[in-house]
Amino acid sequence: MTAAPEKMLLKKDLKEKRELVNIEIDRFLPRKDEFPKQIHKAMRHTLFAGGKRLRPYLMIHTYKLFRDDINPILSVAGAVEMLHTYTLIHDDLPEIDNDDHRRGKKTCHVLFGSDIALLAGDALLVGAFNALYGSELADDIKVKLIRELAVETGHRGLIAGQMADILNEGKKVSRETLEYIHHNKTARLINLPIRFGCYLAKAPEADLKRMTKFGDKLGLAFQIVDDILDVEGNSQTLGKTVGKDIKMQKATFPAVYGLEKSRAMATRLIEDARKLLVPYGEKAELLDMLADFVLTRKF
Repeated sequence: MTAAPEKMLLKKDLKEKRELVNIEIDRFLPRKDEFPKQIHKAMRHTLFAGGKRLRPYLMIHTYKLFRDDINPILSVAGAVEMLHTYTLIHDDLPEIDNDDHRRGKKTCHVLFGSDIALLAGDALLVGAFNALYGSELADDIKVKLIRELAVETGHRGLIAGQMADILNEGKKVSRETLEYIHHNKTARLINLPIRFGCYLAKAPEADLKRMTKFGDKLGLAFQIVDDILDVEGNSQTLGKTVGKDIKMQKATFPAVYGLEKSRAMATRLIEDARKLLVPYGEKAELLDMLADFVLTRKF
């Protein structure tokens, strides 16, 4: 478990990096009163409703395993968060997960309507690609990031996982189907910024492979804990509705394995993930703390 001083260090660093990412996003987005106002207000609402900026944080600290100056990569961190927020807006829509609260505030479609929320999500997805294109990175790196973003979020990645999730509501799923859903829907979008961090730092191939394994394990553990929190969590703490997975008969780890086995799986995955960080020593200290946070989090 992470000791109290370490938790404070992680909390402080998360806040610092979150502010840097927020500044970058704010610079990129149109002002909320720019015509047409409603779409820009909707985009900003969900982006700035809160959130830990976990995925940009993973990218930044993976990069810092190999390089020190993070200023050249902050535009990519902003793109990663825009991508993530697009998925949240679309997930919350009545036609998909039908959730009224996100990050402790009313969801985009509740405030602006499903039509505008759909367009806000689309705009953030396109904006993520535009942010990568407009960055000051070398062209070969831009192409690599844009291509990987397209593959990971497309019909063989994120959308594949989302589709399988929808198709299997109310059904008894196999362990293979469960893992397929959450590998694509969640784990790949946690692994993506980790891989981006490696690409941006021009990390050796061996490190890319090691950190990809780290991302796979961390991402799956994140989803398992998310599933457990939907059963045992508190809506006020989580900032979103709990108990919805059971109500909608979603394919979750507790539904397939039970709570205790799910906890054991998450614990083992995080233990394995943290072992992969050992070769980096103190440089991986905050990533190691974050992995522990993923396992023990209550929100």
